Amino acid sequence: MSQVIEYSEKVMDHFTNPRNVGEIENPSGVGTVGNAKCGDIMRIYLDIDENNIINDCKFKTFGCGAAVATSSMATEMIKGKSVEEALKLTNKAVQEALGGLPPVKIHCSLLAEEAVHAALWDFAQKKGISIEGLRPPVNDIDETEAFYETPGE
Repeated sequence: MSQVIEYSEKVMDHFTNPRNVGEIENPSGVGTVGNAKCGDIMRIYLDIDENNIINDCKFKTFGCGAAVATSSMATEMIKGKSVEEALKLTNKAVQEALGGLPPVKIHCSLLAEEAVHAALWDFAQKKGISIEGLRPPVNDIDETEAFYETPGE
């Protein structure tokens, strides 16, 4: 028996009309993360100026509608922000901006958070700088990790 998954209007909008799809030539940073269990793969490209402001960001995602929607929303949330502000992006903030996600799709928002952080890590490595609070990227986002929480928990 298959389970019916209900999505918010915002999730459906970002899935059917994703923002910032594509690649950036000569990006300042690129982050790729995936979830082996569900098969989603997310790649975020950043164009960061000399003042550490994200001028542009794009994404390419292979995955379900929720993965596309969270990628789209995450890029919208960090565009025009400083590197430090983008580092504060959380999966909960992405979920809230989308009007929530079904519990079975929470991992998609975590992929978006981790992809942004991985792109910031790549930027820092290329520049030879340290960004306070930035940690090395995770290769595989596993759904069994303890940090999966639904909003309000």
